[in-house]
Amino acid sequence: MYVKSIILEGFKSYAQRTEVNGFDPLFNAITGLNGSGKSNILDSICFLLGISNLSQVRASNLQDLVYKNGQAGITKASVSITFDNSDKKQSPLGFEAHDEITVTRQVVIGGRNKYLINGVNANNTRVQDLFCSVGLNVNNPHFLIMQGRITKVLNMKPPEILSMIEEAAGTRMYEYKKIAAQKTIEKKEAKLKEIKTILEEEITPTIQKLKEERSSYLEYQKVMREIEHLSRLYIAYQFLLAEDTKERSAEELKEMQNKILKLQEVLSENEKKIKALNCEIEELEKRKDKETGGILRSLEDAFAEAQRVNTKSQSAFDLKKKNLASEETKRKELEKNMVEDSKTLAAKEKEVKKITDGLHSLQEASHKDADALAAAQQHFNAVSAGLSSNEDGAEATLAGQMITCKNDISKAQTEAKQAQMKLKHAQQELKSKQAEVRKMDSGYKKDQEAFEAVKKAKEKLETEMKKLNYEENKEERLLEKHRQLSRDISNLKGTYEALLARFPNLRFAYKDPEKNWNRNCVKGLVASLISVKDNSAATALELVAGERLYNVVVDTEVTGKKLLEKGELKRRYTIIPLNKISARCIAPETLRVAQNLVGPNNVHVALSLVEYKPELQKAMEFVFGTTFVCNNMDNAKKVAFDKRIMTRTVTLGGDVFDPHGTLSGGARSQAASILTKFQELKDVQDELRIKENELHALEEELAGLKNVAEKYRQLKQQWEMKTEEGDLLQTKLQQSSYHKQQEELDALKKTIEESEETLKNTKEIQKKAEEKYEALENKMKNAEAEREKELKDAQKKLDCAKTKADASNRKMKEKQQEVEAITLELEELKREHASNKQQLDAVNEAIKAYEGQIEMMAAEVAKNKESVNKAQEELTKQKEIITAQDNIIKEKCAEVAKHNLQNNDSQLKIKELDHSISKHKREADDAAAKVSKMLNDYDWINAEKHLFGQPNSAYDFKTNNPKEAGQRLQKLQEVKEKLGRSVNMRAMNVLTEAEERYNDLMKKKRIVENDKSKILATIEDLDQKKNQALNIAWQKVNKDFGSIFSTLLPGANAMLAPPEGQTVLDGLEFKVALGNTWKENLTELSGGQRSLVALSLILSMLLFKPAPIYILDEVDAALDLSHTQNIGQMLRTHFTHSQLFATRMPIN
Repeated sequence: MYVKSIILEGFKSYAQRTEVNGFDPLFNAITGLNGSGKSNILDSICFLLGISNLSQVRASNLQDLVYKNGQAGITKASVSITFDNSDKKQSPLGFEAHDEITVTRQVVIGGRNKYLINGVNANNTRVQDLFCSVGLNVNNPHFLIMQGRITKVLNMKPPEILSMIEEAAGTRMYEYKKIAAQKTIEKKEAKLKEIKTILEEEITPTIQKLKEERSSYLEYQKVMREIEHLSRLYIAYQFLLAEDTKERSAEELKEMQNKILKLQEVLSENEKKIKALNCEIEELEKRKDKETGGILRSLEDAFAEAQRVNTKSQSAFDLKKKNLASEETKRKELEKNMVEDSKTLAAKEKEVKKITDGLHSLQEASHKDADALAAAQQHFNAVSAGLSSNEDGAEATLAGQMITCKNDISKAQTEAKQAQMKLKHAQQELKSKQAEVRKMDSGYKKDQEAFEAVKKAKEKLETEMKKLNYEENKEERLLEKHRQLSRDISNLKGTYEALLARFPNLRFAYKDPEKNWNRNCVKGLVASLISVKDNSAATALELVAGERLYNVVVDTEVTGKKLLEKGELKRRYTIIPLNKISARCIAPETLRVAQNLVGPNNVHVALSLVEYKPELQKAMEFVFGTTFVCNNMDNAKKVAFDKRIMTRTVTLGGDVFDPHGTLSGGARSQAASILTKFQELKDVQDELRIKENELHALEEELAGLKNVAEKYRQLKQQWEMKTEEGDLLQTKLQQSSYHKQQEELDALKKTIEESEETLKNTKEIQKKAEEKYEALENKMKNAEAEREKELKDAQKKLDCAKTKADASNRKMKEKQQEVEAITLELEELKREHASNKQQLDAVNEAIKAYEGQIEMMAAEVAKNKESVNKAQEELTKQKEIITAQDNIIKEKCAEVAKHNLQNNDSQLKIKELDHSISKHKREADDAAAKVSKMLNDYDWINAEKHLFGQPNSAYDFKTNNPKEAGQRLQKLQEVKEKLGRSVNMRAMNVLTEAEERYNDLMKKKRIVENDKSKILATIEDLDQKKNQALNIAWQKVNKDFGSIFSTLLPGANAMLAPPEGQTVLDGLEFKVALGNTWKENLTELSGGQRSLVALSLILSMLLFKPAPIYILDEVDAALDLSHTQNIGQMLRTHFTHSQLFATRMPIN
């Protein structure tokens, strides 16, 4: 198939209808100057073939293809191409019957695209399929070699070259289809997920629920059948009982009336006995009064006298014991004073030693000052004798001092000459060295500047790092702290849950009853709202509160109602609404009476032992406001049963006294107190809250620090790089010749400075020596006047030394006086210590005397106690005689009480029997009414009455226990009511529908999974075939590539090979040989040679699967004439089965 003619109308530069005929079946060249429209003919072919990338036809939109964009009155662009289709081997699919095929494409401004095939409208896809079937895919146009294509090929990477081979082999189309198939699989996967979601979230739960409802429905039917059976059995039993009660009541009434008569006889007999016993008691009372008169009174007087004597002797004995205790206290006080005196004595001895040491120091100073005075006196005597002092203080004559000055002047002059010579030499060396250094200054200067620049950059980075105000490793420390806090929180949560597990009653949780619920309305358990002031009262407070500890406090009764109805509470709770609860508290007067009775510290209102928020006052009064807490059982008993108080009282040990008749106590439980444990729970909760707040604050700090830390690390990294760079530059500077020369220069400069300093110093020394020599000469001249002056100075020094020596001597004497005074204090302390020892000895003697007296008095006290005991025994015997008479009277009284009790019992029994008679009459009437009612209500009773209670019948009460049947019936009624509310009567039908839908979805799911597995298997099979086809294509293209390149550039060779270490499937790259030398890189070739390489590859691709048409747009533009001639030769040799269109600039 090839182009026979092209008709252009309104397309680009062709305003008028233009028909181009006479195309050669093999080669067609289009030449002309720039702008003559030669490329527009090629663009028209591409436009007709259906190109979508308009940039390849040098247009941005379809309107650009119309002549002058439709501005010249032409609003339509049309291209028609007639193809010769006489060769049926190359015919498009479906057009084998046509010898010619005419395809037209039109584009209208503001309108739509239109295709025609042989004058018939066709859609875009049909046209694409027509051209693709003969290898003319214009949207991947390997047959189209436009301007710039060669450059693009040269810049391709190995994978891009491989993609060209794939396109030539036709496997790219497979890749597109494969991607489409994978997308289909993804859609199938999505569908599978959707099916799975529907199954899991909708159908399966629905089926499960319906199965449960079906079982509930079946159970409901079963319950109804059983209720019907048991109801008859139970009603029959009740009927028999009612009849039996009616028959039995008459006999029981007669029996009870007989019992009443007997009890009335017993009452009469007991009244007679009581009267006789009262007479006997009266006689015994009179006899006892006569005997009690004189004997008992005399014995009581004797006992009182013995007690008085015993008390007197006991008081004297106690007084002596007190005196003994006083003396022992005094002895302890004296012993304590002696210990303190010993300590004071030791301290005073240390103080004496310290002051004595100070005296020795002053004595040494005084001796030194005395020696200085002696030296001053000696100097004064020497001056008086004509000698003089030099600068060192030594005594010498003026002549001797002048000789010393001359020596100093001579020495200074010598040192000055040496320094001058050294200075001169150093200056000459410095000058020559500086000249050498200037020559090598430039390189060093650059390095020095670079070093300074690095130094400044470092300083800048350091400034920026300081501005960040970030401590190094702070983030790591905070992260470690974060980990530690996380561990602590985890441990605390574990502790908290462990405590709750041990005391599950302390756990209170609920669900918000409604949206936007205010949780502050629910205050919590009473136990969680209090704090025990003193843990010793925890047990008592638990007994006071009892189960109310686990009551829930809320703000209003409305809140409580919502909480109970919709709060999903895990167990039953009692609610305390603060707005409705009313509590009575112990009155302040009652508390004062109790405190006066047992002491204010021994009794407390339970409410005062707990702490709570003021808003909870009413609830706490309700729980703790009506009970006292006492320290022990005796006090609790007094408080609870006092007639003025009569209030429930609890001891700290857990004993309860209740004036209304309850007393509890015993061994105290070893289990931990609930309130104590709740306090521990609150402590853990508070600590957990603190830790969580710390963790939150730490996380915020870490979040804020993250950017700063990252910035700091970046700056630190830059600083380290600059430091390393600076160190390298510094090392380079130090190792350079310039630096060494510079060091020598610095050393010479230092030598010059030192020499100049030495010259300066020697001049000053010489000057001073000369001035001194001159002064000494003047002294020699004025020897008498100088002597007088020195004498005055010596006298002055002498006076000063004397004053100092006198002062030292005075201080030493004052210190001596201080030593004497403190020594006296020490002796006084020693005397006081001795006095205390004497007093202690005296006290010990007194104690011994008191102990003897006490021993004697103890015998007398024992004797008096014996007299008291004897008198008490006699008195007790007499009282026992009277007690015996009392016992007889008590026995008689007890008999009377016994008979009275019997009478009371008899009267009570008579009343009970009267009550029973009334009850039996009522029961008999009720039973008769019940029998009558049951006969009216249940028609079947008359028909089946004869079977009630009969063996082997439906009403066999031995086989079927009616009482158990009644209990079972009650339970079944509850089950029926419960099931009746929830059972779904349509469950059976709905379940069938749901199961059918489930099976349908499962079938669809299996179909989708089968389709997926088939597609994946096909892809795997086609991948293998694609690789084989790609390998064959590479070998064929590689062969043609080498052949074409050899034709274009004789003596050269080229091939496509995979990169080193990779396969053909990873990519391909160019290998070119000029002669026998293979080039490593295309950059080693000239521009023309590289263009030939790219052109050879493009043309070899065209040969692999030849298209009927090829378009070459100025492909030889960058080549010289010899290469152009070679291209013509190559085209004639290799392209004998395709039609070629080539554009070319005219050759001058």
